[in-house]
Amino acid sequence: MQITVYGAGAWGTALAIAYANSHQVTLWGRDTEALARCAIERTNHALLPDAPFPDALVLEPDLHRAGQGADLHLVVTPVAGLRAVARHLAAEKVTAPLIWACKGFESGTGKLPHQVVDDELGTEYPCGVLTGPSFAAEVAAGLPTAITLAARDTTQAAAWVAELHQPRLRLYDNDDLIGAEVGGAVKNVMAIAAGVSDGLGFGLNSRAALITRGLAEMARLGVALGARQETFMGLAGMGDLVLTCTGDLSRNRRVGLALAEGKPLAQILHDLGHVAEGVLTTRETVALAHRHQVEMPITEGVDALLSGTLSAREAVERLLARDPRSE
Repeated sequence: MQITVYGAGAWGTALAIAYANSHQVTLWGRDTEALARCAIERTNHALLPDAPFPDALVLEPDLHRAGQGADLHLVVTPVAGLRAVARHLAAEKVTAPLIWACKGFESGTGKLPHQVVDDELGTEYPCGVLTGPSFAAEVAAGLPTAITLAARDTTQAAAWVAELHQPRLRLYDNDDLIGAEVGGAVKNVMAIAAGVSDGLGFGLNSRAALITRGLAEMARLGVALGARQETFMGLAGMGDLVLTCTGDLSRNRRVGLALAEGKPLAQILHDLGHVAEGVLTTRETVALAHRHQVEMPITEGVDALLSGTLSAREAVERLLARDPRSE
C-alpha cells in the first residue's frame, strides 16, 4: 500500500517510521526547512532523535507531489491543520481513503474532526480516525502499542485494520466515530488536570479519583453528541485517558505540572516546543458542554485555570468543595 503521511511532527514521524517497513510511505511536512534537515540526517532530530528513518521512507516537501498515487492519506497534523489538508485533497479530486490521527475539536467551530472532513469532502467520503493510547517515541522505537481505527462504515474500518495492523502496532476496528474522537479530545483536558494535581502533591488517590471522574465527564459529553457509552471503556477512552494522565511523555500532563508551579501559560507552551492540544481543546469542550447541557466540572476548572481566572490551587479547591452526590 502507498501511504502519504501529512504532518512531520512527532506522531506523524512515528507513524511514518512504523509503516515504512511494510508499505511505501511518503512523509510531508509544512516546515520545509525542518523536513530538509530530516532528509539529510535521516531522523527527526528535534522530536525523535533516537528513531532513525527506514531507508525506504520518502520525504516530500511539495504537497501536490506528496499525495500523488497514494492509496491512503493519513493526516497527522494538529486539528488546526486538518481542514487545509482536506480542502487540498478535495481540490486534487482524490478518492483514496482519508484517516486522521489528530485529537481535539476545531478551534472556533467546536467541530469534531469528521465534521471538518465532511465539510470539505462530503459525508460519503471514505474516512476514519486512528486514536488510542500511544506515545510517539514508543511507537517509533517499535514498542508494543494497541490503538483504535474507527469509521462510520464497519466494513471499511475492518479492511483498513487488515492493511495497517502490525505485530507491534495492533489495531482494533470500531464503528463509533464520535466516541473515538471525543475520547481522544477530552482526555487531553483531563491530562492537564492530572498534571496540576500531581504537581501540587495531592497524591495517587487524588489522581485515581480525577481519572475516574474525568472518564465520566468524557462519556457524558460523548453520549450527548451521539457516541456509545461502551466506547469510553476501551482503548479510545479509558486506555488513552490513563496513559495521558500518568505518562511522563504526555505533553498535556507536563502543561499541568508546570501550571502547578505557577509558570505562565505562554512560557509553558514556548518551553514545551510541541503542540499541547488540550490547551485549545478545553475552551471548545466547555462550549460544547454548555450547548448540550452536560456537567463537566473538571473541564470547567481547567478552563478557568488556563484563562487565568483561577490559580492551580484554587481550581483544585473548587473541585474539592463540590457537594457530595451519587456516583
